[in-house]
Amino acid sequence: MPQRQPFTTLCQLAARLPRGPQAGGRADLHVHTTYSDGTYTPRQVVELARRCGLSALAVTDHDTLGGITDARAAAPPGLEVVAGVEITAEYRGRELHLLGYFVRLDCPALAAALGRIRRHRVDRFHEMVRRLRACGVELDGEAPAGPEAPQTWGRRHLAEMLVRAGKVGSVREAFARYLKDGGRAEAPKVRLPVAEALALVRGAGGVSAWAHPSGDCTPQTLAELRGWGLNAVEVEYPELKLSRREELRRWAAALGLAVTGGSDCHGPGKREIGLCTISEEELSRLRSG
Repeated sequence: MPQRQPFTTLCQLAARLPRGPQAGGRADLHVHTTYSDGTYTPRQVVELARRCGLSALAVTDHDTLGGITDARAAAPPGLEVVAGVEITAEYRGRELHLLGYFVRLDCPALAAALGRIRRHRVDRFHEMVRRLRACGVELDGEAPAGPEAPQTWGRRHLAEMLVRAGKVGSVREAFARYLKDGGRAEAPKVRLPVAEALALVRGAGGVSAWAHPSGDCTPQTLAELRGWGLNAVEVEYPELKLSRREELRRWAAALGLAVTGGSDCHGPGKREIGLCTISEEELSRLRSG
C-alpha cells in the first residue's frame, strides 16, 4: 500500500503522543490504515504504536482484514497486533459499526461476507460518481485497482478525488456540498443485519463490540444486542464526554459486557494513535469474550 505521509512527518507526530509509564501496558483497539480509509500504512501505524509505548494495537479497517498481515510483519517484540475489522451493519433500520476482534484471518464465511460488502462499496462509488455528474461535476469514475488501491472504498476516497480534480477546496467541502448523509451525490451503503454480523464474528472465533455507540444507545438496546451475541461496548473514543464514558462503563458492568476503546485513527489530526486506550486488564477481559 502507498505511504501517503512522509516518514519525517510520522516521527514528528509520534513525538507528541503519550510516553512513559502512563502509556505502557495500554491498548489502542480502533485504528484504520490505507487498506480502507486511513492515510497511514500498516507499517506506519505499527511504528506510531511502538513510539508511544503501546503494548497492543488493533487494525480495524472497514470491511477488510487485508492490512493485518502487513502490520504483524512490521510489529516488534512486545507489541501485539490484534486481528480486527469494523463491519458495516444495520440495527433497527440504522447503521451500526461492529468491531470484531481476535478473528481468524482464514474464516471462509467472514471473508465471503466482507467481500460482498466491498463489492457493493465499489458499485456505490460508481453510483456516487454518476450522481455527481448529474450535479454537473465530471470525474473519472474508475476506482484505481492494483496493489496500491484500497481494498474498501468509501466517500472519503471520492472526496479526495474531488479535491485533486479541483472541484472542491477540501474534503470537508466535498462532504458539505455533495457527500454528507442525504447529500446530493450520496448513495446508501449495503449493511449486514447486525445479528448476521455478530454470528460471523463469533464463527470466526472472535469477540464483538459496538463501535462508538450512538447517542440513543440505552441499557435496553445493549441488552438486546447482548442477547444476539454482543460481547463488548466501546467506551473510550475521541470527543466522548467523561460523563458518557462513565455511563457506558456502568451499563457494561451491569450487563456483563466487556469494554473496549481506541483512537479511531484515520491519519494525522485529532485522532492520533494512542489518544484513547484501554488497560491490559480490560484487554484481557475483552479477549475472554
